[in-house]
Amino acid sequence: QVQLVESGGGLVEPGGSLRLSCAASGSIFGPNVMGWYRQAPGNQRELVASITGGGSTNYVDSVKGRFTISRDNGKNTVYLQMSSLRPEDTAVYYCNVRGAFVPNTWGQGTQVTVSS
Repeated sequence: QVQLVESGGGLVEPGGSLRLSCAASGSIFGPNVMGWYRQAPGNQRELVASITGGGSTNYVDSVKGRFTISRDNGKNTVYLQMSSLRPEDTAVYYCNVRGAFVPNTWGQGTQVTVSS
């Protein structure tokens, strides 16, 4: 059974940077996608960025050019480097993995707050 543990959230001023990490325990094999989602109060959870095992990436338009997703397959870890943060980026960020042999799995979430 795969479990995901996120880290790296916190409070940052507008224009600042944060790096989120998500480590997966258990086996992740076969075709799979790891991603970061976020949910702000009163809003639906939305996909922020995703990355396949082969390194193909996808971003929501609002973070293109500011966020970078990457993964270390050897460590079963996915990262989200966030730069030029804005107050509207404030949300709980969730890590996700799904694949042909991996059930849809969520982390517990980490709070990111962008405020002066």
